[in-house]
Amino acid sequence: MSFTHLPWRRPQAFDDRPCVRDVRVDLSYREFGERVDAAAEQFAALGVGPGDVVATMLPNRVELLITVMAAWRLGAAATPINPSFTATEAGFQAGDSGATLVVTADTSMTLGDAALLDVEELASAPSGSLPPAETVPGDLALLVYTSGSTGRPKGVMLDHANLEAMVASMGAAIGIGADDHCLLVLPLFHVNAICVSFLTPLSVGARLSVLERFHPVEFLNAVETLRPTYFSAVPTIYSHLTALPAEVTPDVSSVRFAICGAAPAPPALLSAVEERFGFAMVEGYGLSEGTCASTCNPVHGIRKPGTVGPALPGQEVAVVGPDGEPVPAGERGEVVIRGANVMRGYLNRPEASAEALASGWLHTGDVGVLDEDGYLRIVDRIKDLIIRGGENLYPKEIENVLHGAPGIAEAAVIGGPDPVYGEVPIAFVSATPGGAVDVDAVLAHSRAHLTKVKLPVEIHVLDALPKNPVGKIDKPTLRRQLTAAGVQEA
Repeated sequence: MSFTHLPWRRPQAFDDRPCVRDVRVDLSYREFGERVDAAAEQFAALGVGPGDVVATMLPNRVELLITVMAAWRLGAAATPINPSFTATEAGFQAGDSGATLVVTADTSMTLGDAALLDVEELASAPSGSLPPAETVPGDLALLVYTSGSTGRPKGVMLDHANLEAMVASMGAAIGIGADDHCLLVLPLFHVNAICVSFLTPLSVGARLSVLERFHPVEFLNAVETLRPTYFSAVPTIYSHLTALPAEVTPDVSSVRFAICGAAPAPPALLSAVEERFGFAMVEGYGLSEGTCASTCNPVHGIRKPGTVGPALPGQEVAVVGPDGEPVPAGERGEVVIRGANVMRGYLNRPEASAEALASGWLHTGDVGVLDEDGYLRIVDRIKDLIIRGGENLYPKEIENVLHGAPGIAEAAVIGGPDPVYGEVPIAFVSATPGGAVDVDAVLAHSRAHLTKVKLPVEIHVLDALPKNPVGKIDKPTLRRQLTAAGVQEA
């Protein structure tokens, strides 16, 4: 394994190339490596060593990346904590992960037994006291916590071999090269940002620019000014970009492609982005348990709208029936994944690990269909399935139709209780910026595209749909609101 994404394993030719920047600093590969060594020396003096865990609770900034690498330099693991978490939420992750040190901008927060280090006190000049790094493929590298929308978050254990496999897989899929420049806008407490936007470009000597937060106009200004060649984002970000007034016409000609992931995107949205901005849109699919991504439509090659593409290099993706056997092309079943990118398991959750990794495959809990060319279409989550009078309804199909209705920015469909049918589809929608939703028009549009049993029996218009920390629509919250009969229409 090459591990060229690690500063102490980088080719010497990378030294003077631009590496990472944000609004505060702009570092070459040599300078970034020196900052990593300095932080690692500081961590070692605070008692961090091989097998320990370092938590970083910061917004997107270069120091977060330095902290992660410094932990790895010492043979420790890193766990990124959402900086918007409360003390209770952050304390759970720090305690569950066994973190001995937390690097943060808020040292007033008590996080169990972990020591706190103010990010402003992070060392920047190394003394050269560190012994040579010994990076072992099987050593734990990342503890990425699931969103916890259905219970206590679980720590996904990813080792260095998982990360190396993901970097190689993604790099080959998107054709990353030394002249590429990634603009990072997704939160760095999520594995997508770490692997696709950070580690993959560093593995080939490419450049990374880090944005602390997303704002549509500011983001496009950054594209125009910094001239990135690619970025990765979620459907909500692309919805905001396409909703901008027509007179907003930035120069985005440097961008050769953009990736959409983390949540299903309506095909119409991807087409709208391509039509307006002119760069290729590739939708991918994956889980934190698979170290981020497992399929992606090709940057160069056949892209099939409505699919998330074929398996990435080095990975296997199959669709299986209830008996665990693969189903024929075109038939629905559970999506399972196999490859060196699949996690080693959940931290201190042996039963959950055994269930997720049964029969040597990662069981995703997603319903999908593989076509004859191996392109995957995600139908829905198994747990989101609505059974109406014995008939299976897939919310994603209904949501795709709702997204095509006038004035709809986002849509989510869940199953609501019904005394006759058991469950019926209920929709929650939000309007495009500055617009309004005409419920009668939405229902008329739905009737033109859906059979009667699939029509939402209620459409609730909200100012905004609830999101979990990684930007996915939070259906458990919608279900709780529905159960409490507390839905308020806008």
